[in-house]
Amino acid sequence: MAKFTSKYTPEDIVRIVQEQNIQFIRMQFIDVFGTLKNVAITASQIEKAVNNQIMIDGSSIEGFVRIQESDQYLVPDLNSFTIFPWHGEGAKVARLICSVYNPDGTPFIGDPRGVLTRVLEKADSMGYSFFVGPELEFFLFQTDEEGRPTTITHDEGSYFDLNPIDHGEPVRREMCLALEAMGFEIEASHHELAAGQH
Repeated sequence: MAKFTSKYTPEDIVRIVQEQNIQFIRMQFIDVFGTLKNVAITASQIEKAVNNQIMIDGSSIEGFVRIQESDQYLVPDLNSFTIFPWHGEGAKVARLICSVYNPDGTPFIGDPRGVLTRVLEKADSMGYSFFVGPELEFFLFQTDEEGRPTTITHDEGSYFDLNPIDHGEPVRREMCLALEAMGFEIEASHHELAAGQH
Protein backbone atom coordinates (compact mmCIF):
# COMPACT_ATOMS: atom_id res chain seq x y z
CA MET A 1 0.00 0.00 0.00
CA ALA A 2 1.31 3.43 -0.81
CA LYS A 3 2.68 4.94 2.38
CA PHE A 4 1.61 8.50 3.04
CA THR A 5 3.54 11.05 4.98
CA SER A 6 1.67 11.85 8.16
CA LYS A 7 0.34 15.38 8.26
CA TYR A 8 0.89 15.28 12.04
CA THR A 9 3.80 14.26 14.22
CA PRO A 10 3.20 13.15 17.80
CA GLU A 11 4.59 16.52 18.88
CA ASP A 12 2.12 18.34 16.61
CA ILE A 13 -0.82 16.58 18.23
CA VAL A 14 0.41 17.25 21.77
CA ARG A 15 0.86 20.93 20.86
CA ILE A 16 -2.58 21.20 19.22
CA VAL A 17 -4.28 19.57 22.20
CA GLN A 18 -2.65 22.15 24.48
CA GLU A 19 -3.18 25.18 22.21
CA GLN A 20 -6.80 24.34 21.36
CA ASN A 21 -7.74 23.55 24.97
CA ILE A 22 -8.89 20.04 24.05
CA GLN A 23 -10.06 18.28 27.21
CA PHE A 24 -10.82 14.77 25.95
CA ILE A 25 -9.52 12.56 23.15
CA ARG A 26 -11.58 9.61 21.96
CA MET A 27 -9.32 6.70 21.05
CA GLN A 28 -11.61 4.92 18.57
CA PHE A 29 -11.36 1.39 17.19
CA ILE A 30 -13.68 -1.20 15.60
CA ASP A 31 -14.74 -4.58 16.99
CA VAL A 32 -15.13 -7.70 14.83
CA PHE A 33 -18.79 -6.87 14.22
CA GLY A 34 -17.96 -3.43 12.82
CA THR A 35 -19.18 -1.56 15.90
CA LEU A 36 -17.29 1.60 16.73
CA LYS A 37 -15.70 1.42 20.19
CA ASN A 38 -13.69 3.98 22.09
CA VAL A 39 -11.91 4.85 25.27
CA ALA A 40 -11.88 8.53 26.19
CA ILE A 41 -8.69 9.89 27.68
CA THR A 42 -8.05 13.31 29.16
CA ALA A 43 -5.58 15.75 27.67
CA SER A 44 -3.05 14.80 30.37
CA GLN A 45 -2.71 11.38 28.67
CA ILE A 46 -2.08 12.62 25.12
CA GLU A 47 1.67 11.93 25.17
CA LYS A 48 0.99 8.31 26.18
CA ALA A 49 -1.60 8.08 23.41
CA VAL A 50 0.66 9.27 20.59
CA ASN A 51 3.37 6.91 21.87
CA ASN A 52 1.09 3.85 21.63
CA GLN A 53 0.77 3.38 25.39
CA ILE A 54 -3.02 3.37 25.82
CA MET A 55 -4.13 -0.10 26.88
CA ILE A 56 -7.53 -1.76 26.58
CA ASP A 57 -8.90 -5.00 28.00
CA GLY A 58 -9.41 -6.99 24.81
CA SER A 59 -11.09 -9.87 26.67
CA SER A 60 -14.11 -7.64 27.31
CA ILE A 61 -14.64 -7.04 23.58
CA GLU A 62 -16.66 -9.69 21.78
CA GLY A 63 -14.45 -11.74 19.45
CA PHE A 64 -11.10 -10.27 20.54
CA VAL A 65 -9.01 -12.30 23.03
CA ARG A 66 -9.31 -14.57 26.10
CA ILE A 67 -8.93 -13.26 29.63
CA GLN A 68 -5.33 -14.48 29.91
CA GLU A 69 -4.45 -12.45 26.80
CA SER A 70 -6.48 -9.39 27.75
CA ASP A 71 -3.88 -6.61 27.43
CA GLN A 72 -3.94 -4.89 24.07
CA TYR A 73 -2.73 -1.49 22.90
CA LEU A 74 -4.30 1.20 20.76
CA VAL A 75 -1.97 2.52 18.06
CA PRO A 76 -3.42 5.77 16.70
CA ASP A 77 -3.37 6.80 13.06
CA LEU A 78 -2.03 10.33 13.51
CA ASN A 79 -3.64 11.41 10.22
CA SER A 80 -7.05 10.68 11.75
CA PHE A 81 -6.69 13.37 14.43
CA THR A 82 -9.78 15.57 14.29
CA ILE A 83 -11.40 18.03 16.65
CA PHE A 84 -15.14 17.39 16.85
CA PRO A 85 -16.84 20.63 15.75
CA TRP A 86 -20.07 20.02 17.65
CA HIS A 87 -18.55 20.45 21.13
CA GLY A 88 -18.09 24.21 20.69
CA GLU A 89 -15.58 26.36 22.51
CA GLY A 90 -16.00 24.80 25.98
CA ALA A 91 -14.51 21.41 26.75
CA LYS A 92 -13.33 20.45 23.27
CA VAL A 93 -13.16 16.81 22.22
CA ALA A 94 -10.92 15.28 19.54
CA ARG A 95 -10.55 11.77 18.18
CA LEU A 96 -7.84 9.44 16.97
CA ILE A 97 -8.76 6.32 15.01
CA CYS A 98 -6.65 3.42 16.22
CA SER A 99 -5.45 -0.02 15.27
CA VAL A 100 -5.26 -2.72 17.94
CA TYR A 101 -1.89 -4.25 18.76
CA ASN A 102 -0.67 -7.08 20.99
CA PRO A 103 1.70 -6.41 23.92
CA ASP A 104 4.63 -7.74 21.86
CA GLY A 105 4.13 -4.93 19.31
CA THR A 106 2.54 -7.06 16.60
CA PRO A 107 -0.79 -6.13 15.02
CA PHE A 108 -3.77 -7.98 16.50
CA ILE A 109 -4.92 -10.36 13.76
CA GLY A 110 -8.62 -9.85 14.65
CA ASP A 111 -8.53 -6.06 14.30
CA PRO A 112 -10.81 -5.17 11.34
CA ARG A 113 -8.69 -2.07 10.59
CA GLY A 114 -5.60 -4.29 10.46
CA VAL A 115 -7.37 -6.75 8.17
CA LEU A 116 -8.31 -3.90 5.83
CA THR A 117 -4.73 -2.61 5.86
CA ARG A 118 -3.38 -6.04 4.89
CA VAL A 119 -5.95 -6.42 2.08
CA LEU A 120 -5.17 -2.94 0.73
CA GLU A 121 -1.44 -3.70 0.79
CA LYS A 122 -2.06 -6.93 -1.14
CA ALA A 123 -4.27 -5.13 -3.69
CA ASP A 124 -1.61 -2.42 -4.07
CA SER A 125 1.07 -5.06 -4.73
CA MET A 126 -1.18 -6.38 -7.51
CA GLY A 127 -1.53 -2.91 -9.06
CA TYR A 128 -4.97 -2.05 -7.73
CA SER A 129 -6.07 1.14 -5.99
CA PHE A 130 -9.01 1.49 -3.63
CA PHE A 131 -11.36 4.48 -3.59
CA VAL A 132 -14.47 5.07 -1.50
CA GLY A 133 -17.32 7.47 -2.18
CA PRO A 134 -20.22 6.72 0.15
CA GLU A 135 -23.76 7.91 -0.41
CA LEU A 136 -25.36 8.11 3.01
CA GLU A 137 -29.14 7.90 3.19
CA PHE A 138 -31.19 8.13 6.36
CA PHE A 139 -34.61 8.99 7.76
CA LEU A 140 -35.49 11.79 10.18
CA PHE A 141 -38.29 11.03 12.63
CA GLN A 142 -40.23 13.21 15.01
CA THR A 143 -39.79 12.85 18.76
CA ASP A 144 -42.54 12.54 21.34
CA GLU A 145 -43.19 14.99 24.19
CA GLU A 146 -40.40 13.34 26.24
CA GLY A 147 -37.84 13.57 23.42
CA ARG A 148 -37.94 9.89 22.45
CA PRO A 149 -37.95 8.97 18.75
CA THR A 150 -41.20 7.91 17.11
CA THR A 151 -41.89 6.27 13.75
CA ILE A 152 -43.54 9.44 12.42
CA THR A 153 -41.38 10.93 9.67
CA HIS A 154 -40.15 14.48 9.97
CA ASP A 155 -41.84 15.65 6.74
CA GLU A 156 -43.80 14.61 3.67
CA GLY A 157 -41.23 15.75 1.11
CA SER A 158 -40.10 13.81 -1.93
CA TYR A 159 -37.08 13.75 -4.24
CA PHE A 160 -35.26 17.13 -4.34
CA ASP A 161 -38.10 18.96 -2.54
CA LEU A 162 -37.31 22.04 -0.46
CA ASN A 163 -38.92 24.09 2.32
CA PRO A 164 -41.70 24.27 3.34
CA ILE A 165 -42.25 20.61 2.36
CA ASP A 166 -38.70 19.51 3.29
CA HIS A 167 -38.26 20.08 7.03
CA GLY A 168 -34.88 18.32 7.10
CA GLU A 169 -32.87 20.96 5.24
CA PRO A 170 -31.55 22.69 8.41
CA VAL A 171 -30.44 19.33 9.85
CA ARG A 172 -28.68 18.33 6.61
CA ARG A 173 -26.98 21.74 6.50
CA GLU A 174 -25.62 21.27 10.04
CA MET A 175 -24.43 17.76 9.17
CA CYS A 176 -22.64 18.95 6.02
CA LEU A 177 -20.91 21.82 7.82
CA ALA A 178 -19.79 19.53 10.66
CA LEU A 179 -18.46 16.94 8.21
CA GLU A 180 -16.59 19.59 6.22
CA ALA A 181 -15.08 20.90 9.46
CA MET A 182 -13.76 17.37 10.00
CA GLY A 183 -12.14 17.28 6.56
CA PHE A 184 -14.78 15.46 4.51
CA GLU A 185 -15.64 16.61 1.00
CA ILE A 186 -19.42 16.92 0.64
CA GLU A 187 -20.66 16.94 -2.94
CA ALA A 188 -24.36 17.50 -2.26
CA SER A 189 -27.27 16.96 0.09
CA HIS A 190 -30.97 16.72 -0.73
CA HIS A 191 -34.31 15.18 0.18
CA GLU A 192 -34.73 11.64 -1.09
CA LEU A 193 -37.83 9.92 -2.52
CA ALA A 194 -39.64 8.76 0.64
CA ALA A 195 -41.15 10.96 3.32
CA GLY A 196 -38.47 11.84 5.89
CA GLN A 197 -35.69 10.26 3.78
CA HIS A 198 -32.56 12.34 3.18
